Amino acid sequence: MSISPSGPAAADGEAPMKVLVYSDDADTRAQVRMAVGRRPAADLPRVEYVEVATQPAVVARLDEGDIDVAVVDAEAQPAGGLGVCRQAKDEVYDCPPFVAIIARRDDGWLATWSRADAVVSQPLDPMALAEAVADQLRRRRAARLPVR
Repeated sequence: MSISPSGPAAADGEAPMKVLVYSDDADTRAQVRMAVGRRPAADLPRVEYVEVATQPAVVARLDEGDIDVAVVDAEAQPAGGLGVCRQAKDEVYDCPPFVAIIARRDDGWLATWSRADAVVSQPLDPMALAEAVADQLRRRRAARLPVR
């Protein structure tokens, strides 16, 4: 299957984009890293991962302002990723896009409530997750490009 890149080609030497991965489960964080990879699409720069396991760590990293996309686990404990997403959308200036991972299809309405920008289901489909993250990285990148 061939995926044609949309948007400008990745420039050589372009700074990596940062992807925050929130889950209290180290295995889930590893699955996300493996699915998305170092470069989720040819037209994007490499990504660097920032892994966090607690809601306060998410807030602290988002407050730094250097995160391009956040991937959150809805099943994280004690603070679920959807609640964390909703809080960030309400409180963080220039909030990055969020990709929510849900365990049950019926949780789709909660993802809508959280204002997640994209939703993927467990078990993780690596292609679907990589595509969702790449789409949000493109969106974030386009928002930061200077207007000509």
